[in-house]
Amino acid sequence: MTLQRHTPVEASQAGKDHLWLQISSLPYFRALLRAVEARFYENIDLPAPALDLGCGDGHFASLAFNRALEVGLDPWEKPLREAETRGVYQQAVLTKASEILYPDAYFASAVSNSVLEHIPALEPVFAELGRVLRPGAVFVFCVPNQRFLGALSIGRFFDNLRLRFLGDLYRRFFNRISRHHHCDDPSTWRQRLEGAGFELVDCWDYFSPRALRVLEWGHYFGLPSLLTRLLWGRWIVAPWKWSLFFTRLITIKAYNEASIQAEGVYTFYITRKKIEN
Repeated sequence: MTLQRHTPVEASQAGKDHLWLQISSLPYFRALLRAVEARFYENIDLPAPALDLGCGDGHFASLAFNRALEVGLDPWEKPLREAETRGVYQQAVLTKASEILYPDAYFASAVSNSVLEHIPALEPVFAELGRVLRPGAVFVFCVPNQRFLGALSIGRFFDNLRLRFLGDLYRRFFNRISRHHHCDDPSTWRQRLEGAGFELVDCWDYFSPRALRVLEWGHYFGLPSLLTRLLWGRWIVAPWKWSLFFTRLITIKAYNEASIQAEGVYTFYITRKKIEN
């Protein structure tokens, strides 16, 4: 689904090998999704000063953007300090998304990559974001949509066995480990946006159910990466082409699929703060 106003970048058109950049530094299930999302930003302008809402450790920004964004904001101190060491933000600010410590109409653009689904109460976040963005400022974000839970392969397996209660139990489990509070359709997001003074410029669904299977099973096959992270502070201890040959093989087909997916389980949004007449 797309409004046909913006053409998302395809894998074959990308200016970077986003898949390699991500799989050489993250567990492959996270890397695959981030690689697809990173290429979308190649033809989206984020005028300065730009805000990264929920910037985390700055890993995504360090690979997706070709400049240091002006402000990275996150409520968790440990990842934010890691973002500071990466040098991807001119300022890294420890605060909640509902308490942005900047003046009215300060930012010319904002981005929030796979963050909003993790925030229980969104109304104060949108209200605060609307306050600090200038009229006409672009706000770009992406989130799982209404198809996400229904496309999980293990849940569907139980459903096909007529064990719907086990399928629902698994979906609740996966949603919990993913820390999702919202898996909503575009109309729900449009209502939130319009209620906070934003207009929807464009959106499209991406990441097919087949790609989601790679991500889903990667949560389990990627557990050894958690151990290396705890022991050595790195998700990937051997970031070389030969050592990640099979990782790339597992992920390349999903990465190369068309950016717009009719049954995509994530949605990418380009919005704008309304200009009052």
